Amino acid sequence: MAAISTCGVNFRAGGKSQRPPPSSPPPYASLCPPSSVSAKTPKLFFSSKLSFASSNSLRSNQTIFTLVLGNLMVVASAKPESLKIMISGAPASGKGTQCELITKKYGLVHVAAGDLLRAEIASGSEKGKRAKEYMEKGQLVPNEIVAMIVKERLLKPDAQENGWLLDGYPRSTSQATALMEFDFQPDLFILLEVPEGLLVERVVGRRLDPVTGRIYHLKYSPPENEEIAARLTQRFDDTEEKACLELISAV
Repeated sequence: MAAISTCGVNFRAGGKSQRPPPSSPPPYASLCPPSSVSAKTPKLFFSSKLSFASSNSLRSNQTIFTLVLGNLMVVASAKPESLKIMISGAPASGKGTQCELITKKYGLVHVAAGDLLRAEIASGSEKGKRAKEYMEKGQLVPNEIVAMIVKERLLKPDAQENGWLLDGYPRSTSQATALMEFDFQPDLFILLEVPEGLLVERVVGRRLDPVTGRIYHLKYSPPENEEIAARLTQRFDDTEEKACLELISAV
């Protein structure tokens, strides 16, 4: 059986998707820089290691995404059951943009681990209270808390029926192992890579409009007028210290 290896853990390829010959190494999504792609370069190939592409701009993100998307169509058409995809990368690596495009094309349920965690905290649940204590101290939320929150979401009917795109999880061997124990097996794993300096700059410059819920960036996507600028807020986890902590944990 083919396997998808991430965080040091081999995920079995689920469903009846296309698989490599028995002698081929495990399948990975290769995000090749546009300049390196030729007519003979496969958009998705089987390799023992991931090939990364730096997404330094929205345009490059979309270009890279197109390369992966062409092969997702092969996976989707090769199996009748719901598609299950995992996408990972450091904070501000562009996962949100890629997830929006993928979910729109394939009708998948977007499950963002970070959003789930914030929603759990806002709900005031026991898990949320525990998670908030760690986050306010600048510490990582224990794996057992995050894994349980993710599990509960993936088991909901909409995700089971339509398939899901798991965003930003797993990011460690222990998290990947927890998903395997819950029997969540992806058909495809996508990993994005961006220079650390740019990641920190993206995070600390993000601002939230509490009225519309729109995310702005002070440098790359500033507000349209002074009225909007005056009401923008910064999420408590969008600080340089927390961004650096997240980068360390993602290594």
